[in-house]
Amino acid sequence: MAVDYDMVVIGGGSAGLVAASAGAQLNAKVALIEKEPRLGGDCLHYGCVPSKSLIHAGRVAHDIRNSARYGIESTIQDIRLKEALGYVHRVIDTIQVHDSTERFESLGVEVIYGDGQFIDGKTFEVNGRQLKSRTFVVATGGRPGLPPISGLREVGYLTNVNVFAMETQPASLAVIGAGPIGCELGQAFSRLGSAVTILASRDQIMPKEEAEAAKVVQDQLEAEGIRVLTNTRAQSATMREGKKVLVTSSGEVVVDEILVAAGRVPNVEGLNLEAAGVQVGKEGVIVNTKLQTTNPRIYAAGDIIGGYQFTHVAGYEAAVVLQNALFFPTKKADYRVIPWATFTEPELSRVGFTEAEARSRYGDDVAVLKHNFDHVDRALAEDAGVGFAKFITRKNGEILGAHMVGPSAGELIHEVVLAMSYKLKIDALKIIHVYPTLSEINPKTALQLTKQKYAQNDRLQGILRGFFSLRRSLGR
Repeated sequence: MAVDYDMVVIGGGSAGLVAASAGAQLNAKVALIEKEPRLGGDCLHYGCVPSKSLIHAGRVAHDIRNSARYGIESTIQDIRLKEALGYVHRVIDTIQVHDSTERFESLGVEVIYGDGQFIDGKTFEVNGRQLKSRTFVVATGGRPGLPPISGLREVGYLTNVNVFAMETQPASLAVIGAGPIGCELGQAFSRLGSAVTILASRDQIMPKEEAEAAKVVQDQLEAEGIRVLTNTRAQSATMREGKKVLVTSSGEVVVDEILVAAGRVPNVEGLNLEAAGVQVGKEGVIVNTKLQTTNPRIYAAGDIIGGYQFTHVAGYEAAVVLQNALFFPTKKADYRVIPWATFTEPELSRVGFTEAEARSRYGDDVAVLKHNFDHVDRALAEDAGVGFAKFITRKNGEILGAHMVGPSAGELIHEVVLAMSYKLKIDALKIIHVYPTLSEINPKTALQLTKQKYAQNDRLQGILRGFFSLRRSLGR
């Protein structure tokens, strides 16, 4: 049976855009379907880009508020949230040019806007058209999850989808969820003038991170006046005298607005995946290591398959899908080295195992290397000597994981990512670094393994003491 396309991509977010643009540039006939009237997906319009832009605005306010410590007297006359969000949307508009319909059409992609569904395993219908393709890529992403809190829908709430469209600054804000989104936006709104309370369901914020690293961030949030309620779950919501009241396991929280940042769910509804023979599990579309669904002609990538829900992972998965869908399905997704970062201040980044995970797998064959930012001169010069780098290795120097909390942690982690990706040992990080830079923390931390080995080797210490004693006695 003849088909119209080599690949039909469903979803114009990070994974879909990478797959569609690269496929067209390889001279494949590609159609890209997006139900929203614009490309870019969650990351550009509701996620990474607007949140980091708002974080920047909050950081400017924080720096002005604390400028007296550097001998600079200044005050904030007013913070206008609407104008701050105007800056956010200008950034989105600038980046949107790279994700425009015109650009993708110029690459050879047929862009179709509309809401469609599978008719069978070889056909997708949109706007009354039936598109037949050799392969399909489902990349429709995810959306904010809504926790089971009675009354929440009735009192109203914000998510990352609508928070950047606010007109006025809430005097007080409750954030349900203490993961990256909740902590980032909570700190940003606090710095812009809202009284913020963050509800964490566990005993620490950001539970996927090393506890001691997450604590550094939590201490900073609390130092800035944010109330963090750990081991706290919201149970119900109601209105009282014009305020929103959250009844929690720790008591009542009374605020003007509620921001929900409590996980995400995959966008699988309406695609009629059953008709295409595609199975869906609890976390999303089920795929194998080649990112094929239960219909081998149909692939899936990005948030819709669960797992690591990051833009950079979606782009990587799209590259895997592209090779398998257009050529031969031989490439497997490799999640061995996946970095991520939370862009609070201080930043927090991670790659690989936590200390507990490493010890569970390797037992006593684990070395923990740690160096504080208050022993990095550039960090001290920039009044940012908070936090640390923590590298986890085997005793032979094999890198198992790294955790950083401090200035530019999201940038500094990449030296470790490179070393792990190419299976280099920790000594690879001991190359000469420019002084003074924050990146000096990498060789300084790596050096700890050598120091530990020396400290634990009494025989070597004895030999060296004898060697230098002999040289002194001989005057040489």
